[in-house]
Amino acid sequence: MPPVLALDSISKSYSQKVAVRDLSLAIEPGSMFGLLGPNGAGKTSSIRMIVGITMPDSGQVNLFGKKFHRSNLQRVGYLPEERGLYKKMKVFDQLVFMSRLRGLSESVATQRARSWSERLQISDALEKKTEELSKGMQQKIQFISTLMHDPDFIIMDEPFSGLDPVNTSLLQDTLVELKNQGKAVLFSTHRMDQVEKLCDSICLVNKGEAVLSGTVREVKSRYPRNHVIIHYEGSDAFLQFPGIAGSRSFPGSSEIELKPGASAQDLLHLAAANANIYKFELAEPSLEEIFIQTVGGRVDA
Repeated sequence: MPPVLALDSISKSYSQKVAVRDLSLAIEPGSMFGLLGPNGAGKTSSIRMIVGITMPDSGQVNLFGKKFHRSNLQRVGYLPEERGLYKKMKVFDQLVFMSRLRGLSESVATQRARSWSERLQISDALEKKTEELSKGMQQKIQFISTLMHDPDFIIMDEPFSGLDPVNTSLLQDTLVELKNQGKAVLFSTHRMDQVEKLCDSICLVNKGEAVLSGTVREVKSRYPRNHVIIHYEGSDAFLQFPGIAGSRSFPGSSEIELKPGASAQDLLHLAAANANIYKFELAEPSLEEIFIQTVGGRVDA
């Protein structure tokens, strides 16, 4: 089975600025792919080429094993970072209208609008106007409108923006269910914790170029297990340990990077002599730490 999406060395420039340079990646059915990078890295420019809003200056976009053609967009659902809802229209009417634009009959659109609204817990808002709702509720409406036509390829650009933890979890669970049904999901964000939790593979872009790619497991395995997470109560005198290369401290916890050759066991003995230790974990760096290490000092102002 061919990849749902394959980018072959696509590039795009605006005036004198290169937005994307020679970007290649592939996304398989039944997988969730993280397109990552700092603001201005080229993520949105790449997505716009994928859905045909703009065309690449060079290279090729392939959807469902074929060179890009607009007819294939019927199988794509795209949630942009910017909301595109009609403020004066009632939620139910809006969902049905968006679905009719995608070719659904009125009866099917009506049934799916009610089903998705119940699933994502917005049934009470169906007769309200969009402008009467919170930003989080509006995001859920846009999320539903992206999925109403049952797309095979789902593109989510910062899908959890404006959501509280409960609704973020609800949408995350929905995306995982869709992936398990064989859908492909492209998930664009700068939130590394979400990526680490949800994505099978990633591509990190900076200044329009891919600087890191692979499965999450592969990417993390390239870095040494020299990070220690400590949860404790008491003195943080252990942070004076000479084998520490850097650390971040929070109330009752610290994240520590050890110098090459430093002993985690020695750090544990020192910590236990000064505090009650509830958790001591030697781990690979998080994706957030890899992200900072990879793009740090190289991000456009």
